[in-house]
Amino acid sequence: MAAALPGRCGFFLEKKKRFCKMIVGRGRRFCGEHATMEEGSSRRIVCPLDPKHTVSEDKLDKHLKKCNSREKPRPVYYVENINSGPADGDDMLQQVSLSEHSRAQLESLLDKLKTAVTGLQCDVEDRVLSHPALQEELNNPKNGDSAHKHLKQQSSILGHLEALGLLGRGRCFVEFGAGRGKLSHWIHEALKTRDDPETRDHLESWDDLQLLLVERCSTRFKVDGKHQGVGVEFERLQVDIQHLDLSKVPLLTQKKLPLVGVGKHLCGAATDLALRCLMETPGLRQETGPPRKRLKTSEPAGPESVVPAALPGPVPNPDPGLHPGPVQGLAVALCCHHRCEWRHYVGQKFFLQRGLGAEEFSAFCRMSSWATCGLRPAGQDPPPQDPTSQRGDHEEHEPAEETDTVNGFLSAAEREQVGRLCKRLIDGGRIHFLRTRGFDSRLSRYVNSRVTLENVLLTAVPSSSSSSSSS
Repeated sequence: MAAALPGRCGFFLEKKKRFCKMIVGRGRRFCGEHATMEEGSSRRIVCPLDPKHTVSEDKLDKHLKKCNSREKPRPVYYVENINSGPADGDDMLQQVSLSEHSRAQLESLLDKLKTAVTGLQCDVEDRVLSHPALQEELNNPKNGDSAHKHLKQQSSILGHLEALGLLGRGRCFVEFGAGRGKLSHWIHEALKTRDDPETRDHLESWDDLQLLLVERCSTRFKVDGKHQGVGVEFERLQVDIQHLDLSKVPLLTQKKLPLVGVGKHLCGAATDLALRCLMETPGLRQETGPPRKRLKTSEPAGPESVVPAALPGPVPNPDPGLHPGPVQGLAVALCCHHRCEWRHYVGQKFFLQRGLGAEEFSAFCRMSSWATCGLRPAGQDPPPQDPTSQRGDHEEHEPAEETDTVNGFLSAAEREQVGRLCKRLIDGGRIHFLRTRGFDSRLSRYVNSRVTLENVLLTAVPSSSSSSSSS
């Protein structure tokens, strides 16, 4: 048996048939994990906070104060379940697999689906846009297929923001499910390179632009570091959208800039949580005066580029001096409807008005995966998914639930169509929610399906009727 490498641990790992490769301290033979083998060493015990590692028993108290698994103090903007829907018991409904439904039950569900989508005014229009800020990177031959695919999506999202009059200075962009923060990066790049005589003299100060990135898990290879020291306020919050109170984020209460919500593949229930976060946060200030003057963008893109005032009607705020600005609009790429949850879903009232409830919603969410996963070749498994992430960066989707009952009366093409109808109905509830809050909302296919099967973008700006009533 070969000896341990110099400066490496001398403990032999039986399972791996080799010595431990950990570096040891000066004068030591074993690493920290195997220090119990050292003569005169203290006994090592399992860390009570995380059983994946051990600690010297005589140093336990000191370790617990700095262990990475210790409970950290919650930030001021953490308010537990502030963006969750009401816990009325329906969220505890037992999930029933489609394979447990009889053919008669499935036929009944399909009849309810077809009735519910009849006359539904939320058609998805084809509207593939782009933005010149990404053109050079799109033409870069060093980018592989995956990078090129994401650049196309980011370019179209920026194009939609531009067309809606939302891409400009004097705003705070809140990126939900930010991941590495690429979308915020390109928003900053687009505004930095804009040749606007009215703002050219202020390009170095960036006093009228904020970018807030929200992601619940730690992320590697973040692009935030590229923007350190450039003057723009770039801040990242590691918090679940479910517990985020925007009215208590210090960055937003400093300058009270209007908010624009953005997101690229905001997965399942995360979309509903983000909508509640923007539209139902108690402390968000809403304007009651005349409409805000629209900040100049590069070129008007037709009537859509005029941004009306925010939803009128004051919202009670215990401290009127500390609040962010009004919501000026949003653009969110939708993803993974099968991961939606009834409690968080913003379209509950929309479903109930159509005689549908939590049970039908659960079934339609499962069926929605047929729209995308039915196109995967037989036997091909989806890529592994990070359960802690709220975004669908890799567009991973669970396989469609195939059963003998379903296969007996639905072809593959029919299952795909049913899946699309389920997505359309779920998104219809989101549009209904936004309209009841005074926003004009629409669904657009913002990229070709060859780029991604999850190619629908949800956009919203305050409606003209809200503007006129406000003025």
